[in-house]
Amino acid sequence: MNHEKVERSINLMSVLIVVVISIGGLVEIVPLMASSATTEPYAGVRPYPALQLAGRDIYVREGCYGCHSQQIRPFRSETERYGPYSVAGEFVYDRPFQFGSKRTGPDLARVGKRYSDEWHRIHLTQPKELVPDSNMPAYPWLAKAMVDGELVARKMRALQRIGDPYTDDEIASAATAVEGRTELDALVAYLQNLGTVRSAR
Repeated sequence: MNHEKVERSINLMSVLIVVVISIGGLVEIVPLMASSATTEPYAGVRPYPALQLAGRDIYVREGCYGCHSQQIRPFRSETERYGPYSVAGEFVYDRPFQFGSKRTGPDLARVGKRYSDEWHRIHLTQPKELVPDSNMPAYPWLAKAMVDGELVARKMRALQRIGDPYTDDEIASAATAVEGRTELDALVAYLQNLGTVRSAR
């Protein structure tokens, strides 16, 4: 088939583009689906406990992924700054994953335990107090809004149905685990967990 014929027929070119992309996609995706390295949790990775799960949902709701990535690429410049590069097994319980692609702020993949809880509280409610040149917005309402325990329990039940290994006891105690906790508490708990299983620091 000569190129001139393909280039003159938009229908033929469209069909050939779809065929090529489909074959390429299958070659890339099918082996990953069969690989335990991408479908099995990394050693020590567990589904988020109730408070951290609530914090993760707040992270998503507030759009934190718009300025912060959670993926360290396997380059020396990245691993020296942030820690061990990311592996798929770290994210098997993230739906959707929070890799992100923009770094207005630093990558958060290994931020857990790097700062104190109090540092995170101040940074989330008054970022310029800690980083005067920061362009991060403040989130003062998180300190007043309370976590909805029943909603967290329902989310855990839904995640259990699609394969997350939550026990019935964990789900039953979810509302109690977040009782009296603010959204700020939940977000700090989530951040303090990030990367702690694989962090070398």
